[in-house]
Amino acid sequence: MVTGETGVGKELIARALHKLSKRTGRFVTTNIAGLDDQMFSDTLFGHKKGAFTNANQDRKGQIEMAAGGTIFLDEIGDLSPQSQVKLLRLLQEREYYPLGSDHPRFTDSLIILATNKDLHKMVEEGSFRKDLFFRLNVHHITPIPLRERLDDLPLLIDTFIEKAAKDFSKKTPTVPNELITLLSTYSFPGNIRELQAMVYDAVGTHKSKIMSLSVFKKHIGFSENTEQRRFNTSNGSLVEFGPQLPTLKGIQNALVKEAMKRTNNNQSIAAQILGVTRQALNKRISLLK
Repeated sequence: MVTGETGVGKELIARALHKLSKRTGRFVTTNIAGLDDQMFSDTLFGHKKGAFTNANQDRKGQIEMAAGGTIFLDEIGDLSPQSQVKLLRLLQEREYYPLGSDHPRFTDSLIILATNKDLHKMVEEGSFRKDLFFRLNVHHITPIPLRERLDDLPLLIDTFIEKAAKDFSKKTPTVPNELITLLSTYSFPGNIRELQAMVYDAVGTHKSKIMSLSVFKKHIGFSENTEQRRFNTSNGSLVEFGPQLPTLKGIQNALVKEAMKRTNNNQSIAAQILGVTRQALNKRISLLK
């Protein structure tokens, strides 16, 4: 089971596990979000001719297609209770029934499942089976969010820029010196997928040798406003205060110091974070000395 935030790379991990397993069969991926029980069964297990209206011929399910290989089931947190029972049996007994068949079939495929939901919380709420949760938890991988491993930014950016330039049939642009510093101030709610989208947008629209920062600044300025809730405290305020309130000057000095620290003393980016002009920030910095 692979759990983690949206865009963190769960399917890439599944593909890596398939490759490392040296299995000779296919890697089959299925997003099961929004599937009712019949659609879930038909998609995974297939059906026999005549199993239901318009079932005019036998149909192989994804499990059969993944024979000797790996099947990756994404968004398992959306499974209905009936489908959870069938998934549990598949995992425990390695057997399943195509719709309309009384004879079980067996699978030898590696089964990897993923979700961005909190299954432990869902178990407590009664919306996810406890026995299935424990069965899934035998092997559990949780990728680290991008905001907690910002040291990976240079490698990821270089990789995505090269790939985007190739896809767009463009020359690989030069990365601005300020880009890593700028992105290091961002929380990346969409993780690696969000970073890739930003880079592709920038490469797709750039027209000079050095890639412009404008796309990144626009994206961050738009998204940070919507993600401000991430910094909320439990009582809904943005900052927690002790019994004695700090002075406005003290708060201002602390903000300036923190912004400069986060941006490696880059005044231009720090000013943007604080919502002031560079000249105004420079004046405040001079008052700290």
